[in-house]
Amino acid sequence: MRRRTPPPPAPLLQRDGVDPVRVRLPAGEEWATVGEHLVARLSGAGPGVIEAMFAAGRIVGADGRAVPADAPYRPGMFVWFHRELPAEVPVPFPMPVVYRDEHIVVADKPHFLATTPRGSHVTQTALARLRHELGIPALSAAHRLDRLTAGLVLFTVRPEERGAYQTLFGARRVAKEYEAVAPYDAALALPRTVRSRILKERGVQAAREVEGEPNAETRVELVERRDGLGRYRLLPRTGQTHQLRVHLNALGVPILGDPLYPEVLPPVPAGDFRRPLQLLARRLEFTDPVTGAEHAFTSGRTLLAWSSYPRWAAQG
Repeated sequence: MRRRTPPPPAPLLQRDGVDPVRVRLPAGEEWATVGEHLVARLSGAGPGVIEAMFAAGRIVGADGRAVPADAPYRPGMFVWFHRELPAEVPVPFPMPVVYRDEHIVVADKPHFLATTPRGSHVTQTALARLRHELGIPALSAAHRLDRLTAGLVLFTVRPEERGAYQTLFGARRVAKEYEAVAPYDAALALPRTVRSRILKERGVQAAREVEGEPNAETRVELVERRDGLGRYRLLPRTGQTHQLRVHLNALGVPILGDPLYPEVLPPVPAGDFRRPLQLLARRLEFTDPVTGAEHAFTSGRTLLAWSSYPRWAAQG
């Protein structure tokens, strides 16, 4: 089988920890110029935006030189540019680095900070912030946490080693422990293992359980209870989207602060950091696939609704 030729290295540096956009001109299409193609292809940028980028010399080729809009269209050609990003409200919480060596970085992500750039969250993400703060442009995420979930995230330093660490998660060779605060139900027999089939449809905010072979498994334990609340230990064996949130909701004890389960609430304004979801990625344990070292990391965070429920509730 013929191997695909890898793209050349980006001629533009990262900006605020964010990579430039790379576009390859496809074969099998008839365009007279690069400009005509990109204006049509990137029409979502808005009227006149791409034309202005060409005029300012902000679209470059592999040699780093500006590509003129009237450059002849060449299938397979690569161009790069930095897109203009809307202003993002800073997430005003620290993100301590729990561990760092020449292969990995483990960070203790706060609530409300996305793991990687996506949608409207680009510079205000754990990956972009760490790239900028640590000076590691090649840093990549080995896995992801929901934006609303706090806790431990593993990042890789060397691109050639990223696959080895990602495989750990895909092969279920990482022991993950989460903590959640949710209502206490005396009728709910715990501990128990919850298995179900979870479906997350594109464009639909909430996932749901459906009939069929289970694809999600979570061990649920009650650690302690007081004043109508429970502190739960969650041990997921799989990693479906919103799995822990869906499973606790299905048990009748939805996690405090969840805007999707049991019902989808209206979106909050940007910069509203009140009542964070009371879900924390507490521990990560694994054997390092590169060095062979045994790693066990613990988050230093606490869930506010457990340490001080009146403070958490007063944020509403």
